[in-house]
Amino acid sequence: MLLRTGLALLLTAVSLTPVAHADTGAAPRVPEATGNGGAVSSVDPDASQVGIDVLRRGGNAVDAAVATAAALGVTDPFSAGIGGGGYFVYYDARTGRVSTLDGRETAPRAADENLFVENGKPLPFAEAMTSGLAVGVPGAPRTWQQALNRWGTIGLRDAMAPAEALARRGFVVDQTFNTQITNNAARFADFTSTRELFLPGGKPPAVGSVFRNPQLADTYRELADTGLLSLHGGAIGQDVVRTVQHPPVVPGSTRNVRPGKMGLLDLVRYRVEEREPTRVGYRGLDVYSAGPSSGGGTTVGEALNILESADLSKVSDVQHLHRFIESTKLAFADRNRWVGDPRYSDVPTAGLLSQRFADSRACLIKPNAVLPAPVAAGDPRNPRPCATAAQASPTRQDVENTTHLVVTDRWGNAVSYTYTIEAEGGSAIVVPGRGFLLNNELTDFSFVPVTPGVPDPNLPGPGKRSRSSMAPTIVLDHGKLAFVVGSPGGATIITTVAQILTLHIDRKLSLLDAIKAPRVSQRNAAVTPAEAAFLASAQAEGLRGIGHQFSQVADIGAATAIERLPDGRWRALAEPVRRGGGAARVVHVG
Repeated sequence: MLLRTGLALLLTAVSLTPVAHADTGAAPRVPEATGNGGAVSSVDPDASQVGIDVLRRGGNAVDAAVATAAALGVTDPFSAGIGGGGYFVYYDARTGRVSTLDGRETAPRAADENLFVENGKPLPFAEAMTSGLAVGVPGAPRTWQQALNRWGTIGLRDAMAPAEALARRGFVVDQTFNTQITNNAARFADFTSTRELFLPGGKPPAVGSVFRNPQLADTYRELADTGLLSLHGGAIGQDVVRTVQHPPVVPGSTRNVRPGKMGLLDLVRYRVEEREPTRVGYRGLDVYSAGPSSGGGTTVGEALNILESADLSKVSDVQHLHRFIESTKLAFADRNRWVGDPRYSDVPTAGLLSQRFADSRACLIKPNAVLPAPVAAGDPRNPRPCATAAQASPTRQDVENTTHLVVTDRWGNAVSYTYTIEAEGGSAIVVPGRGFLLNNELTDFSFVPVTPGVPDPNLPGPGKRSRSSMAPTIVLDHGKLAFVVGSPGGATIITTVAQILTLHIDRKLSLLDAIKAPRVSQRNAAVTPAEAAFLASAQAEGLRGIGHQFSQVADIGAATAIERLPDGRWRALAEPVRRGGGAARVVHVG
């Protein structure tokens, strides 16, 4: 019998009221909308509306996704933008094919494995993050261009025009925007260009005020007019390189801001990679996501394969959560050991996603005990039941900020796209006169081998992509779209997506209830981070009885999703509360 009482109690701890901002004039944040002509869901109402307007004008899912992404670069600039990169997953309803674009940032050609090592020691993470050294070659604009060229119906100029107009006319500042600047005020204040843009008069723009970014509007127009050549070799690119090599530090600042190694040729040579998606079968569904250089698809896929060894519809809530937590613990151990940029490492993707390997890991999970963490990795090339390596494979420090959007159209096509500038606020460095923040993506590399004496596929290297956790996901049912889902959140992306999938598929929660549910995020550590609502639950107490230890953290993830209803309509879904609430929008036809 499906035990849902405990889950229902967990959900009552989460406010279900949509977050509105009528007092400030900001657009409403609605977590659920149903329509028949397409749908968009993102973290921001202005950006979601931009995508909906494209769909209403006859654009397809790819057109709307690029337009929404460009708008998020305006309204969610501390999570994503043209200074970053990401992974774009596309479902073509006519062919039934799922394709992915890897638009991850790359290290400059001058980088080597000691990029973040000084005097034989790794740099402190905080110092590495706020530096030119951390900035990777941006991939977002070329991702947009390639997606439109491959599957879109409009050009880059038309796709970026709504976001350019939004940046020029401005938008109403909400609490999330204000808080993100406040969180980074000390870093932002140390760079002349960042201080000028985001700390006018020395403080963040007030909630309810209108924020305009004409510099970014001009940059968008120049990118579109030049077909991105201005970034990849022209004037914008020169400004980026100058900023990376000579960060605009405020005179008198005591912050040690190291210059970076990016050159103009790095921008000229940047390429988006079209890759095969990851795929696992789960309870009769096909789950697709982004493969390496992202570890998102392989890690979510392995966790699901581990879970498939048990009928989770018949166990208690405590046992379901216990197996879920242990599955991601094991999957992260294997991610940390095996996943990196496939151009530089022989990543055993097929092995990591094989049911045989998952079964060899699942047998380590016991119903009445917790695996000591960090656990050691298994060997997907030669799976042996319950076998592990001699040394543990821990997860290194991570920063947790990204953005995610999902789009479907009237023809049944779908996009799941996660992109980022890495940390909240990225490197904290705005390109002077250009209106956008640069990423700190290269801090996703291991500064030194995570496990001494064990090969680490995620060390820096020239032109290399750092390992990501992004997991933009598309789920098919016998070749037809069932739903699309994803989340921001650094390494917590993996656990957020996996938890939503198992709650929806195994525990039969509605997709919205699976998004609302309080979250945990076990990433191969002795203590599992969890949200306050989860820690206050009876399920958490039951898990403590088995041996689980928890620490309290703020919001984990900020998911968006769209599902196809039996009558053919679309239901767009977003967070009711996390990160101030998301923005689900739909098109009504007829």
